[in-house]
Parts: sequence; structure tokens; C-alpha cells
Amino acid sequence: MTPNSGQDPFELEFEADDEFTSPSSDAWRETPMAPAGADPFADFPPARDSDTRDFGASDPLSDDLDQPEPPRAQAPNPVHEMIAVAEAALGEHTLPRITIHVFCVQPETADLVERAAGDRRMERAAVVVRMGGLVGAFETYQNQPTPSLVMVESLDPAPQLIAQLDQLAEVCDPGTKVVVIGASNDIALYRELMRRGVSEYLVPPLNPLQVVRTVTSLYADPSAPFVGRQIAFCGAKGGSGASTVAHNVAYSISERLHTGAVLVDLDLAFGTAGLDFNQDPLQGVADALSQPDRLDPVLMDRMMARCTERLSLFAAPATLDNDYDIGAEAYDEVTQKIRSAAPFVVLDLPHLWTAWTRKILLSSDDLVIVATPDLASLRNAKNMIDLVRRARPNDAPPRLVLNQVGVPGRPEIPVKDFGEALGLTPSLSLPFDPKLFGQAANNGQMLCEVAPRSRSAEGIDYLAQQIARRDPPPVQKTSLFGGLFKRK
Repeated sequence: MTPNSGQDPFELEFEADDEFTSPSSDAWRETPMAPAGADPFADFPPARDSDTRDFGASDPLSDDLDQPEPPRAQAPNPVHEMIAVAEAALGEHTLPRITIHVFCVQPETADLVERAAGDRRMERAAVVVRMGGLVGAFETYQNQPTPSLVMVESLDPAPQLIAQLDQLAEVCDPGTKVVVIGASNDIALYRELMRRGVSEYLVPPLNPLQVVRTVTSLYADPSAPFVGRQIAFCGAKGGSGASTVAHNVAYSISERLHTGAVLVDLDLAFGTAGLDFNQDPLQGVADALSQPDRLDPVLMDRMMARCTERLSLFAAPATLDNDYDIGAEAYDEVTQKIRSAAPFVVLDLPHLWTAWTRKILLSSDDLVIVATPDLASLRNAKNMIDLVRRARPNDAPPRLVLNQVGVPGRPEIPVKDFGEALGLTPSLSLPFDPKLFGQAANNGQMLCEVAPRSRSAEGIDYLAQQIARRDPPPVQKTSLFGGLFKRK
């Protein structure tokens, strides 16, 4: 299925100037949630990871190929199409350093593979795209070894496709995986290709994410550590409240949705996560960054502070004793290791621009930009969104949160105009409420602890549900008189 390119995958079914932004509206309560476990690739056959490349040079075609079964129905699913881009990165594993050769027949397929090769999940792979299809692949590998993965396109009928594939098998090195892109959605042909050792068979229409998902699934290691979803929060300008939103969303994911989460405060000099959760751990993320090679699950557990039963905190030292001159490689290694600690990892990024902040922004599964409705935030948010869209063409756009909306006496850019200038509908608009936010900060509490029924607390819960893509567990109601009739 191909996602609608003109549709925002985070479209919330209301305009930016709807009553959602007014102080008396709770519009998010009526917004339908997407199914939590929806898989946009469920209609495609599973990938096979076979170490034996036995294409069977003398195996005749089965009788089923003479009378193929009708193609499997693949009715479009609007919910799948809406979240296809957003769900593709859930629990992802990047590719190892491998070489991929692709032999195409149609220029459209070559362009599709080129776009897939530029995806962030395939940054370690070296992808070479050539024309010629199966015949071109056979001629190429008669005089050179085959790479780790070969993708070939063929528009020929099933008997001719199998015959050409048998020729390719004769020149393929052991251990080479083969993916075939065909034109016929034929289950009998698919079974025959799987029987001959082909790793996967793809049928158009395709999109870049389907190619990425297919390739990464072939090299996914079942014994590799679990990879959680990484959500990066950053402010469009200083003082926009990105840290406050990040801390409250992490708390909501863990306590409202009953899911394990880790909050990482990467503002080493001025981080406030420890203050907001009333924690003062002796060790934290700075110790992990100083020796990233020593960070293992045991040491990680000792360094993290336990805020609740499900939420752990990697606090920043928030002191000026050191200069914190840490390379981008250390940040990348530590954040990758932390992803194995919980299903959700929330990164609170400082408002600065370095090689490591750029790397984290572009490699995170979700990116949330927090802005205030003023011109400086609009300019900075546009620069960040344009950069992310260019670098992550196959991913969903960042989420935009407008904070401190409605400051008395302050000229503001209307929410609708702010979103239209960015080409992005804001996911959430938080009203200016200094009493609530100030009380929570001074008490070391979250918004839902201070005022669980406030618009800001409910908006944070709504944003957490959108990021986690799941509904809160049902609340068990107890009868007022239940205790009077218990058996003694």
C-alpha cells in the first residue's frame, strides 16, 4: 500500500484554529485513536532468512505454476495508510555494514530503490543500483563475486523468471541473499521462489519504506538486544518549555499508559529533570558519556534513578565543574545502548546546535519540536523542520507543540497561521498557565499530579498516547456499596 503523500500522518482531524486551542475546549477527548498494534506491512508475506542459497538448477516448475491461484486481495486500509510512515520505525534495527546490488528493469523501480537507500535506517549499507534485471545480474556475476544482498527485478512470466533465477543461482556465492521484485501477485510463484531459497518476493505498488523494511528484516538478529522507541524533544528557542513537556510526556507514558520508559536529560550543564522529579542521583548520563564503552545493562541500572516503578531517569549533573567536551560518537553509542533499557526512551535535548544534537534529531524515531507563538520560534522551527524533511524523506514529519499560548498582553502569531507557515498541523496547543506550571516545578511534581483534570495535563496525556500509539488501560469502576456486601 502506498501512503497518501498529501496527507499528514499525524492529522488529528481538526484545524489549527478549531476550538481545540480555546481555553474551554477538550477536543482531544473526541479524537479517535489509531489502533495500537496496527502493522502497515501485515498484507505482505513474511521475510525468510535462509543461509542456504539452493535455487535448484534442475528443479522443474511445479504444476501449480501452470494454473496459478488468483492473486490475494489487498484491499486498501485507510488506517494503515495513515500510520504506515509513522509505524515503520517501531522497534527498528539498522542494517549492518553490507553491500547491496540492485538490478532494475524499470526506471521507476531504480528511483524507488535510490530513495530507499537514502533512508536513515540504511546509512551503513552501500547500495549500487544498475539496470538490466535478472539477465544483467547473471552477466555481472559471471566475472565477479556476489555481494551480501542482490535485488533483481523481472517483468517476465513465471516460467521464464524461474529459468533465469536458476541461472543466477549458479553464479551466486554461498550466503548471498536474493530478493525478487516481480509483476505478478501469484501465491504459487511466491511459494516456488521461497522453496528455491529466495529471501523475499515483492510485488508493486511499492514505496521506499517497504523496501527498507524488507531489507532490514533479512538482517535482524533475534538474539540482539531489544530496541525501544526513541523520542527526541527540542525547543525552537530557549525558554519554550521543551524540557517541561518532555518530562511530563515521559511520566504520562509510564504512569498513564503503564509502559516502561527512560528519560534522558542531555543538557549536562543546566538540566532540570532531577529538579522536576525531586531526584539528586550521584551518577547520571555524564558518567555514561565519559566511558561509553563500559556501559552495560548492570552499570546502566546503577546509574539511573528510579522515579516510579516504570520510569527511570538518566539525570544530568547540572554543574559547571566540567566543560563536557564529549564527541558525537559517545552520544550516539550511549543513546543506542539506552534504547535497550525500555520500550520508550525520551531524550530531553538542550537548545544548542552541535554535531551530536543534529545526529540525534535525524536518527530518532519521533521528533517533537516545542515552540512559542512568536516570530523567532517560527523561524527556528521552520529551519529545523525543513532540515528534517530533507534528511528523512521516508519518515513522518516532526510533531509540533505550541506552548504558552495566550500570554496576556503579548502579541502572538495565531495557531492556524503558525501551522500553515510550517506546512504542519500542530499536534498540541498548551495554554499559558503560570500558576499550574510554577506549582508543579516548585514541588518537584508533574502536571497530572498537581491538577489531573486541567487542560494542560489532559493535553499532555493526549500527546503521550499519540506518540506511544496506544490507548490507556481501562479504569476499573468500583461500586459505592461494593464493600458493604463482601463476604466475611
